[in-house]
Amino acid sequence: MDLKGNRAHSSPWRVVAQRRWWRRAAARPTVLVFAASVVGVAVAAAVLFGARWTPAAGDGTWVSAGVRVVLNAVSDSGQHGAAARPVATVPDPSDRLLGGLLSPDFDERSCLSRYGVAGYRRPSMHPLSSHLVSALRRYESLHRLCGPGTPAYARAVQRLRAPTTNGSDPSSEECSYLVWTPTAGLGNQILSLTSAFLYAVLTDRTLLLHRAGDDVFCEPFPGSTWLLPTSNNDDDTTFPIRDIKRLTIGAPESLGSVLGSSSAQQQPWMYVHLRHDYKAHDRLFFCDDVQAGLLRRVPWLVTMADNYFAPGLFLVPRFEAQLARMFPRRDAVFHHLGRYLFHPSNTVWGMVTRYHGSYFAQAHERVGVQVRMFKWAPISVDELYAQILSCVHRENILPVPGISSNKQANTTTRSSRKRTWRKGKAVVFASLYSDFSDRLRDLYDKEEEVVSVFQPSHLGAQHFGDRAQNQKAFAEMTLLSFADVAVTTAASTFGYVSQGLAGRRPWVLARPDHGKAPPPGSACRMAPTIEPCFHSPPNYDCRANARGDSGKTVRYIRHCDDFPQGVQLVE
Repeated sequence: MDLKGNRAHSSPWRVVAQRRWWRRAAARPTVLVFAASVVGVAVAAAVLFGARWTPAAGDGTWVSAGVRVVLNAVSDSGQHGAAARPVATVPDPSDRLLGGLLSPDFDERSCLSRYGVAGYRRPSMHPLSSHLVSALRRYESLHRLCGPGTPAYARAVQRLRAPTTNGSDPSSEECSYLVWTPTAGLGNQILSLTSAFLYAVLTDRTLLLHRAGDDVFCEPFPGSTWLLPTSNNDDDTTFPIRDIKRLTIGAPESLGSVLGSSSAQQQPWMYVHLRHDYKAHDRLFFCDDVQAGLLRRVPWLVTMADNYFAPGLFLVPRFEAQLARMFPRRDAVFHHLGRYLFHPSNTVWGMVTRYHGSYFAQAHERVGVQVRMFKWAPISVDELYAQILSCVHRENILPVPGISSNKQANTTTRSSRKRTWRKGKAVVFASLYSDFSDRLRDLYDKEEEVVSVFQPSHLGAQHFGDRAQNQKAFAEMTLLSFADVAVTTAASTFGYVSQGLAGRRPWVLARPDHGKAPPPGSACRMAPTIEPCFHSPPNYDCRANARGDSGKTVRYIRHCDDFPQGVQLVE
C-alpha cells in the first residue's frame, strides 16, 4: 500500500536534519555512493568512527569527525547552491532519543528503560541515517492505522474469515500483515523478530506478535500494540487462524508447498517457514520474483523463524536501494533496530538497575563474559575455563594473578593493548552454570587488584517459553551491553544480542576442536563485526535457479568467522 498519505503527524520528533531536505534526498538514493566516491573508501573507513563529536550546524545535529569528512566532500562537490545536509550522523551522547531513533511520543513511566538506558550504555559510535529515522516514523504511522483495535484491522480480519473466491486484489487491501511466531530461545527470538520487523518495514506490512504479553519487552510503537489479539471467544476481532504454533515445514499453506504445487492458487494467508530446517522451495522467499509476485498478493503472512535472516533480505534486488539508504553502514543493522525495538519492561529494568547499582556502578571498568556450552561442540568445564583464562589474560582484559601491573604490561604480547591496571574491575558472568564464575572469583579472592565477579543467575538448563527465565535472560543481555569490554561464545545468539545492543565488537571464544580448547594463542579473537550471524542462509542463486553461495553473492555479505556455514553483514 502507498504510505505517502499516512505519514505520522503527531508531535515533532528530533531528527538529525530538516525534513524538507530528506524528502528531496529520498529521491536521490545515490547521494551516499557519490559521497563515498569523493572521499575514498580508505579515508572513510579510517575516520568514520572517530570518538569526538562536534556540532554540524546550528540545528542541534552532532557528527563524528569521519562523517564530517563525508559531508564536507558532498558540500564541496557541487550542490548547486543547495544547503548540504548530513547523510548520516552519530547521535549526541546526551540525547535520550538516540538521534531520532526513538519516538518521543511515549509516557516515560510506562517504560522506564526506553529513555533511561542511554545513561547506562556507552554512546553509540555508529552513524544513524535519516532515511532510517523517516522509515521508522512512517512505520509507526502505519501501525497506528492498521494495528489491533483499529477499524482497518477489524475489516482485515473479516476478510480473512470470509475471503472472496477470486482471491484478494492487493490494490483493494487497506493493510497487510506479518504475524511472527516465537520459537527456540530468547536470543533466537530477538534476532528473528528484528529480521521480521525489517521485512515488514520494507514491504509496508504491519508486524504482529503471536505471543502472550510476557512482561519482557516494552511496546515499541507509540499509540498501538504489536501483540496479536487472541481469545477463546470467537468474536470478530479474534485472529481466526488457530494452532499457528503447530504449523510445520510442508504444511499445505506454506510458501514451499504452494511453490511446489503445479496449480498454485491465490490464498488469503500463507505460512513462511524460515527455521533452520527449511527446504529448497521455502528458501525461494529470498528471490526477487517471489517477493514481487506471489508474496506481494497475500494479505496475511505468518512466519516462524529461529534465524537472524536480515542478511538474506540484502540479497533481494528490489530491497537493495531502500536498504542502502536506511543503512549506509550495513554492519550496524541489528545495532540500530535492536536499540529501537527492545526495551526491558519495568520488571526487567528493575532487575537490571539493581544488578548495576550493586556491582557495575562503582567499577572503573565493566567486563562482560558470556559462556555457552553446545551439545554440537562438546568441551569439558576444565578445558573451557582454561580457554577463558587464556583469553582474558592474553588480551589484557583481566590481570594475571601474582604479576604486578608493570610486569604484566611488560610481558604482554599485544603492545597495542597495554594498559595500567586500576582497581575496580567488575566482571559479570552470563551462563547457565556457576562453575566458571565461582572459579574466577576464587582466583582473584586474595589478590591486591580488586576484581569483583558476579553472576545474576545460573539456572542449569534452558527452558523455552519460561517467562521468569526469559526476564532474567534479557536482564543479563542488557547488563552485558553495558560492559566496556566483552567476551562471548562463538555462535551464541545470546552473545549476538548483547554485542549488537552494545555496538561494540567482543572477543569471541574460539570453538573447541574435538572436545579440546584451542591453543592459548588462539583462545579468542576480536569479532570482525557487531552484526549477528545468519546461521542458515538460503545458498541459492535465484537468477540461475541453482545452488549458490550466499557468502559470495554481494561484497558486503561474507561467511561468519565463528560459524563458517553462516553469513553476516560487513562493511
